[in-house]
Amino acid sequence: MTASMDAMTRTFRVAHASGGDWQDLTSACLAGLGAPPDGANLGFVYVSDSLDEDLRQIVNRLRAETRIHQWVGTIGFGICVAGAELFDMPAMAVMVATLPRDSFCLLPAIRPDDLALPDAVLGWAKAHNPILGVVHADPRVPGLETIFSRIQNQTGCFLVGGMTASRGAQEQIAGEVTEGGVSGILLGSDVGVVTGLTQGCSPIGPVHQVTGSADTVLHTLDGRSAFEVFREDIGELLSRNLSRIEGYVYAAVPIRGSDTGDYLVRNLLGVYPEQGWVSIGERLGVGDRVMFVRRDGASAMADLKRMVADTKRRAGTAPSAALYYSCVARGPNLFGKGSVELRTVADILGDVPLIGFFANGEISNNRLYGYTGVLSLIL
Repeated sequence: MTASMDAMTRTFRVAHASGGDWQDLTSACLAGLGAPPDGANLGFVYVSDSLDEDLRQIVNRLRAETRIHQWVGTIGFGICVAGAELFDMPAMAVMVATLPRDSFCLLPAIRPDDLALPDAVLGWAKAHNPILGVVHADPRVPGLETIFSRIQNQTGCFLVGGMTASRGAQEQIAGEVTEGGVSGILLGSDVGVVTGLTQGCSPIGPVHQVTGSADTVLHTLDGRSAFEVFREDIGELLSRNLSRIEGYVYAAVPIRGSDTGDYLVRNLLGVYPEQGWVSIGERLGVGDRVMFVRRDGASAMADLKRMVADTKRRAGTAPSAALYYSCVARGPNLFGKGSVELRTVADILGDVPLIGFFANGEISNNRLYGYTGVLSLIL
């Protein structure tokens, strides 16, 4: 088993451990944290899905031994800490924080039928004007983006986070272990934050207008056969052997009004040369826009460096802590072994406590992304 006490600031402290059972890992993290900072009142914990059945016991022990009662977190295929990615092993990371009293509010699981947030959350939001919500979502729940919008509209905060990624239990933590919705924590306006998003794909053609479609099937783009437009964009070499596009070429839906060129990446569900159609993992109608993109490690790395540097610049001061949520298709699956993605983030940010996980979909604003990395700096 390996354990480490990571970076520490006056108000945040992080520790992680890997390679043991839940009891050994929890003990190692607690030892790595040492005595919690004075007044510590909030904890984040992320565990790999090897520990999915142990989450309740982990949270109970953390609460008992740290005397911190408010915990948030979830399960991921991998864990993010400063400069390291912990994949394919039992692993956990813990961050404890001391924040001003009443500067945060736990968000219990909000489910599809919950049209209004709990009165306690709404009352707190009215008094404290939350600017950031750190949320985790159960991937089995339909209509997650509707729930995101409901949270955002009723609190006014920007959302970041990710969907639980587990081959077993699909649980989240918001005070207690929960499931079946969207849960997390809201941070009030007296907690400074800056966020950034990096894409894992790059465009391979122009943005097209949908001129004919049915459900997820694109019939025509720019008044022409959707397949003909698609074939032009991907180029002659890929067009000769369409089996090579799987896992390499995707569709992307540009976000209206975005001043940073953000787009939502969606899977290609099928191409139909004889009919002239292309099917994608999004329902688009006439007048919507779409383009085609490819997974590109070099471009993704360049965009990652740009995003982290820009987020650090906008912070204007050294951050106290960082949260990072990355797609399971990134990390070693895109950049190779050696924790390249998290080492890159750490090299740019410097010695900052960082925690997060590799998610089954990333959350930024009120949208669910794929193949992205979402960074939040707490000032």
